[in-house]
Amino acid sequence: MRTLKATSHCRALLGRRCASHGAPHYNEPGGWLFGEKPPPPGQKRVKEDWENIWYVGMFGSMLAAAVLLYYKPDTSIQTWALKEAKERMEAREEKYKYERPSS
Repeated sequence: MRTLKATSHCRALLGRRCASHGAPHYNEPGGWLFGEKPPPPGQKRVKEDWENIWYVGMFGSMLAAAVLLYYKPDTSIQTWALKEAKERMEAREEKYKYERPSS
């Protein structure tokens, strides 16, 4: 009987603790994009200090990654095996290119 009472007491505490009452814990949407009011007509939006740095860093790193990937050395096993096979066949003085027999 005692364990049943303790269990019901714990459930009551958990129910109160997990209930979703009270004020919301997040910023409710206000209808503006990113929470910024649009400027009056005829005026430009003023950028914050970090925005230009972010654009340069983001797109600059994408450009650098694209260039580095384009010029990346070929380290595949197939390329190495083809080169090794050609070298061994040349060392044995065999032809590795197919030549069509003349008829």
